Amino acid sequence: MTPSASAPTPALAFVESPVQLLNVLEWAHAQRTGLLGAVPRQPGRGTGAGPASPPAAAVRIVVLPPTDPMSRGQLRRMAGLARDEGHEVRWQEARGGRFAPVRALTALAREVRAARRVVLGDPFSRYVQLLLTLVRAEELVVVDDGTATMEFVAQTARGERLVRWHRVGGGGLPGRLRELAYAPVSATARRRFTPGPGSGRRVEVFTSMPVTAHGAMTVRLNDFAWTRSRFGPPRLTKGTDLVGTSLVETGVVDADRYRDAVRALTLEHGATRYFAHRRESPEKLRALSEATGLEIVRPDLPLELIARRGPVGRTIVSFPSTVVHTLPYALIGTGVTVAVCDVDPGWLTPAASDRARGFLAGVTDTARDVHRLPAQAAPAAG
Repeated sequence: MTPSASAPTPALAFVESPVQLLNVLEWAHAQRTGLLGAVPRQPGRGTGAGPASPPAAAVRIVVLPPTDPMSRGQLRRMAGLARDEGHEVRWQEARGGRFAPVRALTALAREVRAARRVVLGDPFSRYVQLLLTLVRAEELVVVDDGTATMEFVAQTARGERLVRWHRVGGGGLPGRLRELAYAPVSATARRRFTPGPGSGRRVEVFTSMPVTAHGAMTVRLNDFAWTRSRFGPPRLTKGTDLVGTSLVETGVVDADRYRDAVRALTLEHGATRYFAHRRESPEKLRALSEATGLEIVRPDLPLELIARRGPVGRTIVSFPSTVVHTLPYALIGTGVTVAVCDVDPGWLTPAASDRARGFLAGVTDTARDVHRLPAQAAPAAG
């Protein structure tokens, strides 16, 4: 059905993970309720200049699913919640075959060019950056894909190439040639995200992360109002829950050191459950269970929704990750304590990027309303 002339044109959103889709729903809720226009300047956060965008009735969401089963399952559950909220959801395969990206780009090209407002979940995604070469919209909105938002804002402020914080260069000559061939696409994406004065284009970052606006960018707070209105409050258990991370899978932290740290935290805090990250391998989780006795829980929704729905421990312990920023918002007023355990530099792998140590420390240092665990809560290196 074609929208009437008076109806706002639906925003077009592209998501590749369950968390991105959750944050699109949060953004849409803030638009509908008018909260974006009422966000005050947060301490340490720039909010940019200019009025908020007009409310949008619904969002047209395109899901570009990864190949791993856990992510796809969570995305399907989140897609159902999005449809319940009145949003249109389209499932578009863009991986899994040599020509899948080309077919997806061809299928989406017309819709992308016609969109007046585009919402993106992962500015580092090469597929999203390819889509940006087709975008003519005057407004781009970036919603959180976790702590990567902090690096995205910092890199665009410095005019740097967009590279994930944990990524290490390499790959030999083929890798360098691929980077060289892709450079024009990356440069175009960087320009889209940093419009110059008088360009008429706007970039909004809708985030729970502690970032500061720069240039023509606007930063608006995501305080998980939709999640709090839709779920909970949760029933609290007496125990402690641990939150898993994908730091081993991304090559940042040594697997044995990670296992030892989880075991130490389990003993220190009497933890009984371990909420696995969707990217954690079954082999790693099996080893953790055998070493610690923890019940391994593989959530079917992002942890913010699982925790809000409950039951959940009175204390939640995490390593530096997205949840130390998002859970305090999602669990406001519930009495749950969120605690963060630093990553000891001795746990890092030789392949960890040079900036990994500083980035992880920054994630912890900037977290609000969390309890920082003493150093002895983690095992010493060696």
